[in-house]
Amino acid sequence: MSLRMPAPDASVLAARAQIVAGLRRIVAGEGVIDDGESLVAYESDGLTAYRQLPLAVVLPRTTAQVAQILKFCRQHAVKVVARGAGTSLSGGALPLQDGVVVGLSRFNRILEVDFDNRVVVAQPGVTNLAITDAVRGQGFYYAPDPSSQIACSIGGNVAENSGGVHCLKYGLTTNNVLGVELVTMDGEILRFGGRTLDAPGYDWLGVINGSEGMLGVITEVTVRILPRPQVARAALLGFPSVESAGQCVADIIGAGIIPAGMEMMDRLATLAAEEFLHVGYPLEVEAVLIVEADGVAGECNHVLDRVTEIARGNGASVVRLSRNEDERLQFWAGRKSAFPAVGRISPDYYCMDGTIPRGQLAKVLHRMNEMSERHGLRVANVFHAGDGNLHPLILYDANQPGQLERAEAFGAEILRLCVEVGGVLTGEHGVGVEKRDLMPEMFGEIDLAQMQRLKCAFDPEGLLNPGKVFPTLHRCAELGRVHVHGGRLPHPDLPRF
Repeated sequence: MSLRMPAPDASVLAARAQIVAGLRRIVAGEGVIDDGESLVAYESDGLTAYRQLPLAVVLPRTTAQVAQILKFCRQHAVKVVARGAGTSLSGGALPLQDGVVVGLSRFNRILEVDFDNRVVVAQPGVTNLAITDAVRGQGFYYAPDPSSQIACSIGGNVAENSGGVHCLKYGLTTNNVLGVELVTMDGEILRFGGRTLDAPGYDWLGVINGSEGMLGVITEVTVRILPRPQVARAALLGFPSVESAGQCVADIIGAGIIPAGMEMMDRLATLAAEEFLHVGYPLEVEAVLIVEADGVAGECNHVLDRVTEIARGNGASVVRLSRNEDERLQFWAGRKSAFPAVGRISPDYYCMDGTIPRGQLAKVLHRMNEMSERHGLRVANVFHAGDGNLHPLILYDANQPGQLERAEAFGAEILRLCVEVGGVLTGEHGVGVEKRDLMPEMFGEIDLAQMQRLKCAFDPEGLLNPGKVFPTLHRCAELGRVHVHGGRLPHPDLPRF
């Protein structure tokens, strides 16, 4: 059932009409959406447990329009949430009832392909996969490849610092972004970085990557592209237990081997993927590990020989090497379709995101199995195993009273475990609203105050994506002159579905 908010009074309606009229003066025609039926499309992102209709949605086409929109919103103290493709899984693009969504779907052009400098300049609404498609014919590609790459936008990738199955060797978004254009809340257009691998001065790119739309609105991204490796081969490995598969991951990294990608699925995720795509995954094992090597033929063969030796030492009962490119892509197809595949076996699932030291993988998997029994909910485990990024999918039915709450409690316990063993709350999905109240598990008051001071430098009134990341909001003036304890701003309630 949908959430019903109280009908706004006449003064609220008048203020809303004034804001919508002001936005229409900047973006004419269909560029402003304010009717309730059309706004439903923007009520949530990939974290569908939380939903809220925004005050309005505005769809600019140019950077100049974005600057005017933000300047107008600051003048009228209107909150702003930037939205790309809406694939965020942490509630990063959850709108506010008294806020405007700036949708960047019209920023969908690749502006330049520069093979000499090996870069692509793209607008933020360009999909991740479209960048690779634009350079594929010349033998290049863009390395970060989230499972949602066919839909997720490059601007959203920067906001969340997205990863992918090949981030183990080639890095996350932050390692592949060379420059951004950013519009601040007062309408100033800033450029950071460029086309070189490093820029002088402060590491602003390091600040902006993963900033979750809290510092400004990204209107252009410059990414580096890489030549495709001569050869890529993958090994499909099956194990009698998730613990033995986890130990194999730790042993591979411990041996000094850095594969191009190393992904793991437990039995439930493997069964779902096989039923969905029929790629030939073994169904008699408790865990599947996919390990890819790339480079020249000799290097690939050597790496896979060592990997299969380590796998057999950990009890692998299935060892298959891709014989051609089609088979390699088949191995990956099931893994990249794991999320929609799991959606076929459960009415709802809650996708978690936490990161742990690789050596703790076996221990964490064992503890998660115990949690699953205690909470009475199944969990399908999908991991970027090589860099310790966990994506447990907690299965539940939102129509059954109490199951969502149990799923959330289960997820919070997983994230606390990640921190307990020396890991972090997120790997690539961001904090958003999902992990906001867990931030004190990892950061102290001084840490959180320093983070908020940085936000205040960009957004003094706290109008950009408020209610995300920080468990307690503080006025910028208070942070500048006293300890973290001070006047509190109202923390937005989360409307749930």
